[in-house]
Amino acid sequence: MPKSQFPTTVIDWRRPRKVEWVRSHSSRSNDFIDSRRVSDVFGTSGIRGPVGKTITTDLALAVGRALGVDTDSVVVGRDARDSGRALGDALAAGLMESGSDVIDLGVVTTPTTARAVRRENADAGVVITASHNPPQDNGLKLWSPSGQAFDADQRAEITGRVTDQQFELAAWDAHGARISVTDAEMAHRNELVEAGRDWFASVTAAPDEISVVVDVGNGTGGVTTDALRELGVSVETLNARRDGRFPARSSEPTAESCESLCRLVEAVDADLGVAHDGDADRMMAVDETGTFVTGDLLLAAFASEVATSGDRVAAPVDTSLVVTDALEQADASLVYTRVSDVFVAERTRDESVVFGGEPSGAWIFPEQTLCPDGPLAAVKLATLVAAQPLSQRISVFDPYPIRRTTVETAAKTDVMNGVHTTSGEIDGSVTTLDGLRVSTEEGWFLIRASGTQPVIRITTEAHDDASADRLLEEATELVTAAAEQTDWHPPPPEGGRIPRHRTAEVG
Repeated sequence: MPKSQFPTTVIDWRRPRKVEWVRSHSSRSNDFIDSRRVSDVFGTSGIRGPVGKTITTDLALAVGRALGVDTDSVVVGRDARDSGRALGDALAAGLMESGSDVIDLGVVTTPTTARAVRRENADAGVVITASHNPPQDNGLKLWSPSGQAFDADQRAEITGRVTDQQFELAAWDAHGARISVTDAEMAHRNELVEAGRDWFASVTAAPDEISVVVDVGNGTGGVTTDALRELGVSVETLNARRDGRFPARSSEPTAESCESLCRLVEAVDADLGVAHDGDADRMMAVDETGTFVTGDLLLAAFASEVATSGDRVAAPVDTSLVVTDALEQADASLVYTRVSDVFVAERTRDESVVFGGEPSGAWIFPEQTLCPDGPLAAVKLATLVAAQPLSQRISVFDPYPIRRTTVETAAKTDVMNGVHTTSGEIDGSVTTLDGLRVSTEEGWFLIRASGTQPVIRITTEAHDDASADRLLEEATELVTAAAEQTDWHPPPPEGGRIPRHRTAEVG
């Protein structure tokens, strides 16, 4: 789909209703929803948290009622987590008693749901998923017809209605219907195949000459397998049985969780391995040697392929300098966004932005969809591998040492406020687009609160290992010092070392 077909402004999902309202429900005495809980967890990735604690059927019912205030029809899909059954029923109940029809897709990927909103001419979409979070979590993510997740204003409006319990329930004879739609995944597959045929034709490569191993991770991403096979690619699957407990590996595709995929790619002499998270909005890769490809290098590979002279690529502020280097070779440029596929998607609406991506594995091809689509990224990568082995494609990039760590905290906002307060004492160029990013002659570091977990994330990158370690220590000390000024204190150091410290190196 040409990018020009997407509206240049965010579609207004709020529109007048045609049903007779019987009352406005505002039961302040009913405190089954903790307003602090909702406002804290309703971030850019929707609402996520432990089932039975943060995520309950009461909350799902309230979100349905809130969304139903000004929608006539809503598409609903869910991932393979068993808790999604009850949450889906509660969400649907809230929507229907508000007069909104529910278009129920069943168990499908997040991008399948996001694409279906426009196709079904619905006003909004909801995916019941915790994405790459552990199986005991679940959540709700809301989508606009444009294929974008709800923006800040839309999220704030829904949050306000939920916390204040301001709902408008329809008359007894004006409840919405629940309609089961079973062909959403097939429609998604067909769109993937259409894009894949165009891409394979553009690189003059034959799909039947490559083999791909798809690690579904017990999630919903089997549509990738179907699309690749329809294109003629030889496909083997791993962990393809849907199981929301994710027994084979963790839902998040990382170098550690994809070790089995790496071994299998090497053992069967495949040309490529791809891995999805639980709802398949993410995709990570393994090259033909059985080596896991880091997100920064994969972003550089996609960006350098898609972008041409004068183009721009959108990526978050924690993106490696290797991506900037790759784009400079193509006479293109990188535009930074806040961390989250929501913000990346917003920037891809600009005509000059031809691609958006996050090192975490979210890839956005705006000519196709504004939703991170893991299966679409897998098809695109397969076409690139058909033209050139992935190991060769990424070998032209010169990666930098990069470190990532997290510090646990139950007071993310207070800790970040403390970090910002001390930022004036830091040597280097300071930017606050998302958290605190400091650039120095030897590299940079970023301190930001996670949007989905009770942690502060720290990323550093430098021209050499010693500098990367030094920047990581400096940034971690800033967070620890800020935490000491709040009522929360970090866990005690393990053996005198930085707490909860893990490192990862690009390349």
